[in-house]
Amino acid sequence: MKIDKKIIKELSDYLDEFNLTELEYTEKDTKIKVSKNKISLNNQPPSLEGKLTPKTEDVKITNLKSGIEVKSPIIGTAYHAPEPGAKKFVEVGQKIKKGDTVMIVEAMKTMNHVPSSSDGVVKEICVSDGQPVEFGQTIIILE
Repeated sequence: MKIDKKIIKELSDYLDEFNLTELEYTEKDTKIKVSKNKISLNNQPPSLEGKLTPKTEDVKITNLKSGIEVKSPIIGTAYHAPEPGAKKFVEVGQKIKKGDTVMIVEAMKTMNHVPSSSDGVVKEICVSDGQPVEFGQTIIILE
């Protein structure tokens, strides 16, 4: 896959122009996600002072046909385990069966178990624990 740097530069410019923190662009089977994180230089170790810029931009390019996607059925907050400190439902590399709970999405104080849509091996966990998710957002990719 050839990465078009012009598109990435243009998307990065849009972040500044429209005061955005994240932007996603999809075309055919390629998805480009550009996000901007602000970093406080005051709390960094002395060895890092002057080496970090006030903002960094992350570029994430995903090949959409990289596996079986398990998507969030609702809008809410994703949790990897049934309670804080408990064993996670799935780990990368773990074999799972169709119907196994892969995550919980909490919406309006209701915990909704998200089942796997097929058998497979967990290739990637796409959301962090406690991260908000949208309807239809990919939360796990299976091989």
